[in-house]
Amino acid sequence: METLSGLGKVDRLRLSRLLRGTAGTISVSDGAEALGLPRVATAKLLARWAAKGWLSRVRRGLYVPVPLESGTADVPLEDAWPVAVRLFAPCYIGGWSAAEYWGLTEQIFRSVVVLTTQRPRERRPRIKGTDFFLRTIPERAMFGLKSVWRGQTKVQVSDPSRTVLDFLDDPQLGGGIRAATDMFRNYLDSEQKDMDRLLDYAKRLDNGAVFKRLGFLLELLAPSETAAIAGCRKGLTAGNAKLDPALPSPSLVTRWRLLMPEQWKEEFRRD
Repeated sequence: METLSGLGKVDRLRLSRLLRGTAGTISVSDGAEALGLPRVATAKLLARWAAKGWLSRVRRGLYVPVPLESGTADVPLEDAWPVAVRLFAPCYIGGWSAAEYWGLTEQIFRSVVVLTTQRPRERRPRIKGTDFFLRTIPERAMFGLKSVWRGQTKVQVSDPSRTVLDFLDDPQLGGGIRAATDMFRNYLDSEQKDMDRLLDYAKRLDNGAVFKRLGFLLELLAPSETAAIAGCRKGLTAGNAKLDPALPSPSLVTRWRLLMPEQWKEEFRRD
């Protein structure tokens, strides 16, 4: 466990200037700009401060400040979202993490969902006590996002409609189809519901399975949304898709070309 040790006057002044001039996370480039030092000298300085326990190393070349009240540098991340931006950009916070932010679920999830255009080797890294759940998306799928401030850092998060569409594109981003369906129901009951935007996003995602899942769930949860359901039928593609690719799905709803788990049969009997 790293413990805090003293700093000389020059180091204290430099560290104070660094913390004033950076936004939650500190890279070598940030430090060099804030301190007016060469990158090599800055890298050594940050490493020394981390060894003394005044900074906490997240990844190579990236640090976060250690709270003054802490007696050790071995501390969890205070806010994982700014760290995600620095590690995985271009990216956005989505899935169940966005659903929590927009109030679409009361369920507490232990990991942070990040959708990124990067192709990281590790899809579920654990960083300073925080678990991340990473999904790679194409650059064209970076839409339907809102900018929010986390401290001094601007973070992109999927808006409510895009959050729902991401569930329908990959139910695992919602914790599986059951949890995703509950969040979709909450979306339909909220002021955030926007069916035109939902269908527009579905077209832009260009995944036929999304229309199949969306149409099926609308008939199940909101049959009065006839215009949206008709729009989903126009977007149907050939072939069958699973309601949740992670589950055995022996039953077919031919109208939506959708294979579903056995336990869903009683909830949707029309064919």
